[in-house]
Amino acid sequence: MTRPSEGSTLSLFLPKNKRRTTKMIAHLPNILTLSRIVAIPVLVVAFYMDQPLGSWVAFIVFTLAGITDYFDGMLARKLDLVSPIGRFLDPIADKLMVGAVILLLVSEHWVAGLHVIAAVIILLREILVSGLREYLAELSVSMPVTKLAKWKTTVQMVALGALTWTEGGAEIGLPAQEVGLIGLWIAALLTMITGYDYVRAGLAHIRNSDTKPPATP
Repeated sequence: MTRPSEGSTLSLFLPKNKRRTTKMIAHLPNILTLSRIVAIPVLVVAFYMDQPLGSWVAFIVFTLAGITDYFDGMLARKLDLVSPIGRFLDPIADKLMVGAVILLLVSEHWVAGLHVIAAVIILLREILVSGLREYLAELSVSMPVTKLAKWKTTVQMVALGALTWTEGGAEIGLPAQEVGLIGLWIAALLTMITGYDYVRAGLAHIRNSDTKPPATP
């Protein structure tokens, strides 16, 4: 007879619904997603370290987080491990990471002057789309991610990664900040386009829900 592992033995003492939740969290894709949230305090500490060391640490941590963002979704689909918790955590982890990095970059003045406008556009779009998705979820309407939105995310991550490397890149003579600022504006432009598309599609669903006759008891 196969001896149960310690984890499975302990799970027997948990309620059934909690056992299911624990199992979903333990999946590799969900662990990768959670690692992005755990990485945020490390990024905060990196920005308060002596430079350019802190810039190198922030760049490496952010790059690794971006890699997990790619692999968690891919693994979940390939291994058929897509779970409600994963769908819930993935966008939250992304938005927490992006929001934290933008605030840190502005506080460090690596994004300053008019360039802050691009950062604000990206932040506001994230809040707007999150609110819209939450409202549409109540109507049982999902908003799939478009190809242009995926390109926006890619450009945004590359730009933010380059900006976290501002001091580190300058140390070896690479214009990381300049590249990052250009990418930030491109991401902001794509953000406005995709944000408009999401709002237009969302408003169409809202209008349709308002015109539907009430359900008969």
